[in-house]
Amino acid sequence: MSIVLIVDAACDLPKDFLDKRGIQLLPISIKVDEQIYIDDKDNHRLQAFYRQNLLTLKHEAESTPYSSGEIHQLVMRDIVPHYDFGLIQTVSQKRSAIHANCIEAQALVQKSCRQNKARGDTKRAFSMRVMNSGTLFTGQGVLAAFTSDLIAANRSKHDILRLAEAFKRKIYGFVIPPDVAYIRERARKRGETSLSALGAFVAKSLSIKPIIQAKNDATNPIAKVRGFDQAVNRLFDYGVNRIKLGLLSPYVVVSIAGDIADLKKFAGFLELKAVAKLHKVEIISCVMGLTSGLNVGPGAVSLALAAEDHTFS
Repeated sequence: MSIVLIVDAACDLPKDFLDKRGIQLLPISIKVDEQIYIDDKDNHRLQAFYRQNLLTLKHEAESTPYSSGEIHQLVMRDIVPHYDFGLIQTVSQKRSAIHANCIEAQALVQKSCRQNKARGDTKRAFSMRVMNSGTLFTGQGVLAAFTSDLIAANRSKHDILRLAEAFKRKIYGFVIPPDVAYIRERARKRGETSLSALGAFVAKSLSIKPIIQAKNDATNPIAKVRGFDQAVNRLFDYGVNRIKLGLLSPYVVVSIAGDIADLKKFAGFLELKAVAKLHKVEIISCVMGLTSGLNVGPGAVSLALAAEDHTFS
């Protein structure tokens, strides 16, 4: 059975990784001041976008996920003719309409496949599933890397679904926004009011930066640090400690909403890479996707890994 993994563009992985693993992409478009930009995960185009400072609050911006009809067309054109089974993994269903659109598209694909069969189409049978990752950004990247390993190992469809469902509950994803006021304003424009607690958590000082955890469809601030650089280094220190204690997969994904070279400015990132090398863990770094950067702000840093249950410290 030929199996393909499909992710949406909120998933933080570099394009060369996606291409090497044969992972297909559902692009996401964002509109900035009436101009449409497509996120296809190309690092050079992403970095060029961030260099233009188009995500500041001076610009009107919103993201537009593929509709169910567009997903249906993509799957029928690019997936059905070449594979027996397609697994779509989406950003947390609590944070985007992508998952709901994929569920609607799944029904459309199944209907089209039945119609093709009724017309005597003798091509391979096709089935698909939609999986809510329950996480964001780099967390999706960790899940996709794990799942692609299962596909490469020729595991059965049922094993892949079972193991990926269990694995996603062990993913710890984090993001640090440089400016809490930014994400609150973007959320307000979307009509979202769930971030009021974040303002209270951070307190009055603008120098206090939250470390926000995404896990099992919940996003919560779990630490506060004075200064953005200090917060990022603390997150990288956490990654170092978890690597030393042992991970459930040999991947740590790191992304930044800006120039990827800026990660090297953090002493914690350099230590993270050194410790990962000693423990045979791969650090996958990339430019944060456009819709992610839109929601958490330019310069934001995200990290994710998979480990046994624990609390951030």
